[in-house]
Amino acid sequence: QVQLVESGGGLVQTGGSLRLACAGSGRTLSDYAMGWFRQAPGKEREFVAAIRWGSGITDYANSVKGRFTISRDNAENTVYLQMKSLKFEDTAVYYCAARVGSLTYSDYEYPYWGQGTQVTVSS
Repeated sequence: QVQLVESGGGLVQTGGSLRLACAGSGRTLSDYAMGWFRQAPGKEREFVAAIRWGSGITDYANSVKGRFTISRDNAENTVYLQMKSLKFEDTAVYYCAARVGSLTYSDYEYPYWGQGTQVTVSS
């Protein structure tokens, strides 16, 4: 069993930056893929970014490429999402998720989820 706890959300102006953190516990995450997803009000949850813990391979949604960076800290068992040049449309609850195996965009393939952290970008 993996427990995930997100932090780092908040209110930021358009063009600003935030860094989200997802701390994992219960298992060593070296065999896991970690994903960040988000859900805006009235919309479906969507893929944002993912990283394969062992290899460091990453992938991003087109909407965030060049602005967001996903990374992991082995010592802290933590995954980060550095968000820059934030836009109003980035406003959402951001969720961290984990699965054993390869990267995937599909949220239903991730069995472990954090509670979410709110990111609000003011225009």
